[in-house]
Amino acid sequence: MALSSVGIALQLVSMADTPKNDAHQRPILATTLGILFVSTASIFIRFAQSEASSIVIAASRLLIASLILVPIAFFKFRDEFGKLTKPDLIKGGLSGLFLALHFATWISSLQYTSVASSVVLVTTTPLWVALLSPVVLKESIRKSVIIGLLVSITGGVIVGFSNACSFQSGTLQCQGQFFSGDAMLGNFMALFGAWMAAGYMLMGRRLRHKLSTVSYTALVYGVAALILLVVVLIRKEPVFSYSGQTYIWLLALGVFPQLLGHSLLNWALKYISAAYVSLTLLGEPIGTIILALIFLKESPTLLEGVGAVLILIGIVIGSVNRRPRVNAA
Repeated sequence: MALSSVGIALQLVSMADTPKNDAHQRPILATTLGILFVSTASIFIRFAQSEASSIVIAASRLLIASLILVPIAFFKFRDEFGKLTKPDLIKGGLSGLFLALHFATWISSLQYTSVASSVVLVTTTPLWVALLSPVVLKESIRKSVIIGLLVSITGGVIVGFSNACSFQSGTLQCQGQFFSGDAMLGNFMALFGAWMAAGYMLMGRRLRHKLSTVSYTALVYGVAALILLVVVLIRKEPVFSYSGQTYIWLLALGVFPQLLGHSLLNWALKYISAAYVSLTLLGEPIGTIILALIFLKESPTLLEGVGAVLILIGIVIGSVNRRPRVNAA
């Protein structure tokens, strides 16, 4: 099932790189499917964390995706790498480094702070992308994107705090552990993960014009996987003592949210601004809530519902009058 899903995604990507009349619609389809696949990450991580450490989980998801993509890129798109300049390779290396740090710090933050606090901080990624895009990429940010960004971030904050806050006797009451003890370290790690995700988006936007989707993802995932594998070896983390079920969760994590989800979003970076792609990532909590309802039987709270609606509204606002950048290459 996993291999067939990979085949479908690669076929979609291959078709998408060929300009056609409906090329303006494909970035929207890619981001929608990408968010759907990415939304499965939290569930797979929770299952895998019963045995595997966070750094092993981060390394596994990137290694699995790399083992599939790197051979394809080497044999089918080898000429593209030969055209890269030294600055291009530096951008690819930085993008991979940012991606490795993002996953390592975000997943690790869950060991120290609540899921609510971690989600609140890591979903600030679009804010940093929007603030840095005019400087780094020279991309102007439309007013509708800024408004949509603010609305969606507000929804993300509400969804995050829904696990720590609740209405009791008509009043909103929250647990006061956001800045205490180990939670402070976890909160900073989640925020650092958001900064690294922003760097990954920005570098990817600059390099994406020169590489096909498969080539770009193979390069970045390969660099990130190599960095995390080195860390795993240095820390002497156990990797061969897990149950078969844990390895299934690690495989699913590498195939669905990483190979399919992030690869589709990487393809979209060639046609849509980094700020818009990062904005749509705020739809992940919605997908996660739906999947948790189906597979974990966890019903969304009132605050989660309100936050999800705000996120969706923000994405719609940010999409108004958007003109995709469509390249023939």
